[in-house]
Amino acid sequence: MAAGDADTPRRAADCDVMLLLEGTFPYVSGGVSSWVNQIVRGFPGIRFGACFLGSRRQDYGAMRYALPDNLVHLECHYMHDQADAPPVRESRGDARAYASMARFHEAVRDGGRAAAADSALATRLFAELLPELAAGGRLDEASFLHSRASWDYVTEQYRAHCTDPSFVDYFWTIRIMHAPVWRLARVARELIPARCYHTISTGYAGFLGALLKAQHGRPLLLSEHGIYTKERKIDLFQSEWIRDNRGVFEKDASQVSYFRELWIRFFEVLGRMCYDASDRIVALYEANRLRQVADGAKPERTMNVPNGIDLPRLARLRALRPPAPPPVLCLIGRVVPIKDVKTFIRAMRSVVNRMPEAEGWIAGPEDEAPEYAAECRNIAASLGLSEKVRFLGFQKIDELMPRLGLIVLSSISEALPLVLLEGFAAGVPGIATDVGSCRQLIEGLTPEDRALGSAGGVVRIADAPALAEAAVALLSDPPRWHAAQAAGIARVERYYTQDMMFGHYRALYDTALGRPGA
Repeated sequence: MAAGDADTPRRAADCDVMLLLEGTFPYVSGGVSSWVNQIVRGFPGIRFGACFLGSRRQDYGAMRYALPDNLVHLECHYMHDQADAPPVRESRGDARAYASMARFHEAVRDGGRAAAADSALATRLFAELLPELAAGGRLDEASFLHSRASWDYVTEQYRAHCTDPSFVDYFWTIRIMHAPVWRLARVARELIPARCYHTISTGYAGFLGALLKAQHGRPLLLSEHGIYTKERKIDLFQSEWIRDNRGVFEKDASQVSYFRELWIRFFEVLGRMCYDASDRIVALYEANRLRQVADGAKPERTMNVPNGIDLPRLARLRALRPPAPPPVLCLIGRVVPIKDVKTFIRAMRSVVNRMPEAEGWIAGPEDEAPEYAAECRNIAASLGLSEKVRFLGFQKIDELMPRLGLIVLSSISEALPLVLLEGFAAGVPGIATDVGSCRQLIEGLTPEDRALGSAGGVVRIADAPALAEAAVALLSDPPRWHAAQAAGIARVERYYTQDMMFGHYRALYDTALGRPGA
């Protein structure tokens, strides 16, 4: 679809809080989407809007969530759908505008590692350049695509910085990389008025937040569940579509290819622009807050707000559990590489060898990475686990939890996973890799927290034997399993309730909306 067009399942003239959502609620299920749904429903007195940013329209099906009544506006834009390009016309372009663009790029070239002076210069230049992105401006899309000044700038940058020998690939990489900028600028100009903006990541949604803050001066909140740039790096390192045209004797195994590095820097810059524009920057736990600061966030704007779960609803599920823990290990999450489902499946081979009655369930959608999902199914079949490893698709947590003996996360990256907290509240211990805050959730953070005991086990990334050993050790030792269950329940009740999380966000929203007593 063309930039600026939008699906409009709900339409309003204005809203209190505009949520900026990239690839999440309401079209993609998962922890972040569940959190968005939870936040909107938790503040019925706030009129929310939502601007959904996706890749291509065809990548998304029907909504995965019913829209809350107080979500009064929803529109959708797709960054990589084919759009009608401006007509080709001869244009010299404005050399001075591109000189300012060059200064901006130089100021942000080091990403989050730029000095404070460079950051201030980048922020000022960004504000000056923003109006020029509109149609008819000195840096509009037509100028970028067709002007002589743009061509001169691109060729100059290639000669100065590109270490890949292919100018053609450099040229098209720059065009593809920057195309969303003009789409997002148009979205920002046409979005309905809001009293404040709340982006749930950096990336494209965060950059849209920076555009809106610069245009309207309204408060901008950022909540990062994972660190977007870190997760994008993982995706980009695994991507096969990024070209490397160096010859075999030119390549250094210790160096990232130029185009891969260029994409990484691009998303680092988007993140930095969002950090600079945000009034408050929320992380889920301290390690991620420190990562935000290292990437350029101003420390005084950062804070930690852990996820919280609906304890009364989930606690009722404990009464539905059988007396003995079921020999069922369940990975709840999207079937995508970052969840490392393959390691879970390989671990199940060892688990079943020692506990023939055990089953491994994978509860999550497979449509985000269908080729990876097919590979996972093939691995299960090749290991003789077709009857033991079950792919369930999306499942309702309330129906699933009473049937499980263990929640398993084999991920290579997590933040503060809701699914572990939900499992604890429902009486299910967990085994997780040592990523994000998983060790904090399972073993505790402070001495007082750790005194509650371990709620499961923590293992290294991609270590299937260790994952299997930890799972069997819990499931085959009922007293130990029940002690882990009790520790998980106590930890979530003390530190991770929905009411605690809502209290923090109530204060943030009251301040952003200018409510009395904020």
